[in-house]
Amino acid sequence: MIKLFITDLDGCLTAPFEKPDWELLSRIRRLIEQSESDFSIPSLSICSGRPLPYVEAVAQWLGINHPVVFESGGIYELATNKVQISSAFDEEAEQQVEKLKDWLQQNIINKYPDMILEFTKRMDAGLIHLEKGTIDEVLPVVSEYVSKNYERFEVHRTDVSINIIPSENNKESGIKKLCEMLNIEPDEVAYIGDSSGDIPGLKIVGYPFAPLNASEDVKKHAEVLKAEVTDAVLMAYHQLIEANRKEVEVN
Repeated sequence: MIKLFITDLDGCLTAPFEKPDWELLSRIRRLIEQSESDFSIPSLSICSGRPLPYVEAVAQWLGINHPVVFESGGIYELATNKVQISSAFDEEAEQQVEKLKDWLQQNIINKYPDMILEFTKRMDAGLIHLEKGTIDEVLPVVSEYVSKNYERFEVHRTDVSINIIPSENNKESGIKKLCEMLNIEPDEVAYIGDSSGDIPGLKIVGYPFAPLNASEDVKKHAEVLKAEVTDAVLMAYHQLIEANRKEVEVN
């Protein structure tokens, strides 16, 4: 029985920098509401690399009651307005993130005028650019610099971003923390993700999904759905409900 369905944001629940599909999101919200009285419908949560304010806002749109994950390993509880910073983000990691942001500003952003630091982030150093080709060009430079100078950090990318995060603060740690808080096992969880940062989370759950728009590396670790972005999340949600109901019938 899958008790919790977790979704990534960019590339899954929404397309980055595009208007949300409010009709599909409304259908997902209705399933979340129904999950409160129908145990065959798993609850829904979020695990995203995006910063806290955005993750909080999306959780409010959808009426999510469970804790959600921001910046891959931080936890926000809507019901109590409590924030938990990852234990991996110690004083040393905080200092290194600031140094990384300075390096990115001087060596990357100054060369690419449309590149920006991902604003409001605390636990990682992120870059955003709307052109995939620019991300592809910058990624090897960033990855080489981080691998040579910051052994505690790892680099992930999406089509529009590059994220440098503490290795112990990835989505595996975020999902495990959610499971501990909700008293469930990772194999009772489903997760949908589309980019390299999602792979650690996909590896530990009982039911990993990827939308059709996911990167090829991600597709090796998940069931690939015949739909993209929000359509794929809704498809996965219905698939989980059907599987849970069949399990109830058998038992």
